[in-house]
Amino acid sequence: MRRRLDRTAVGTTTAVAATAALALALAACGSSGGGKDHADGGSKSGGTAPTVRLPHLDGQKVQVTAVWTGPERANFGKVLDEFEKRTGATVDFVPSGDDMAGFVGSKIAGGGPPDVAMLPQVGVLHEFARKGWLKPLGADAKAQLTKNYAKGWQDLGAHQGTPYGVYFKASNKSLVWYNARAFDNAGVKEPTTWREFLTTARTLADSGVEPVSVGGADGWTLTDWFENVYLSQAGPQKYDQLARHKLKWTDPSVTRALTTLGGLFGHKDLLAGGNSGALQTDFPTSVTRTFSGGGAPKAAMVSSADFAAATISQTKARIGTDAKVFPFPAVGAKSPVVTGGDVAVALKDTKASQALLTFLASTDAARIWARAGGFLSPNKALDQAAYANDVLRTIAKALIAAGDDFRFDMSDQAPASFGGKPGQGEWKDLQDFLKNPKDVAGVQSRLEKDAARSFGH
Repeated sequence: MRRRLDRTAVGTTTAVAATAALALALAACGSSGGGKDHADGGSKSGGTAPTVRLPHLDGQKVQVTAVWTGPERANFGKVLDEFEKRTGATVDFVPSGDDMAGFVGSKIAGGGPPDVAMLPQVGVLHEFARKGWLKPLGADAKAQLTKNYAKGWQDLGAHQGTPYGVYFKASNKSLVWYNARAFDNAGVKEPTTWREFLTTARTLADSGVEPVSVGGADGWTLTDWFENVYLSQAGPQKYDQLARHKLKWTDPSVTRALTTLGGLFGHKDLLAGGNSGALQTDFPTSVTRTFSGGGAPKAAMVSSADFAAATISQTKARIGTDAKVFPFPAVGAKSPVVTGGDVAVALKDTKASQALLTFLASTDAARIWARAGGFLSPNKALDQAAYANDVLRTIAKALIAAGDDFRFDMSDQAPASFGGKPGQGEWKDLQDFLKNPKDVAGVQSRLEKDAARSFGH
């Protein structure tokens, strides 16, 4: 599901500014695009006048694919419904499954690619662009992108200087959500360092609650754990080098990060269900088990991006009251700030596909999902009052305040065969590590072998 990025993931400075902004924010918590043949402004959403005009598309069909399921798919459906209402087009949503690269590749081979794809990895965008599968953004979409996005996000959607994508949905992956009642019962507070995090986990275990929920059945969750530890401990420069495979996975800095992570994974009593249980737990379950069960939850904490809010909303827990969040603890000098995101690209150059990209680059589309919850937008023009609650509002504020100063998900920058496919590459190797955290050298050797093969070294 991912691919190569031959430049730093955005910015060449450290993530200090973003870290500070996020920490402060969470602490505080306790135009038209030009062109022709445009339709009228369209419907008002929640009393807010449209900011972008879209063309008449009566009778035209648009097929869109994304990895989203459950609440995410339902909320994206609200965005597509508004697009249909304002243009007259009919949108057909087709789920891709986790292997977006494989799904789109098979559709192209069969001669029937979707019109628009929401790619969950920046590397896949570069991979598709190199193969000639993507269509450049039209004038209207580029106008919205330029107006509403920081340069860093614009650059992430480009390949060799040509803009192809719009980052509609972003994520802050450097967060830990926790059950406030479990913390209160154990008498613990939000940890700020890795040492404090492990101490807190031990105290929670002693209080009778399994401390950390890990969705190890979904390998990408394990890459997030590694990346946060590695960025904080090794620093942004080595992070960028490892992301581009300019640094080998057998490097001592990787040894150190895996050993540090083994301080958690190597103690089964700190993991909900132990190591075997974590390997059998998918991402949604890792979240719901933390916020279900009332006074007897199955776990106290889960490290997850902001989009965990959508899954939490399926439980009885109230975000900001029962479900709270703190920045991923600092392993080195600073807490890490790792981001991810879904980029909208056109696989067919039609008026309808370009209109949808224009809409997704506007604040109109972002506002709809922001109100529904479980969503974070890199659109700097979006009024943060649109977010469903104060927790998401402050996380969004921190992301926008970071500007270009953050690091994009490392595995999302790698070729899909290494960083983005179930059962192989980094996902499989880190699942093996979760199964046997003592085998640091063995895991490093397999990671390097798989990375070298995928990067073509």
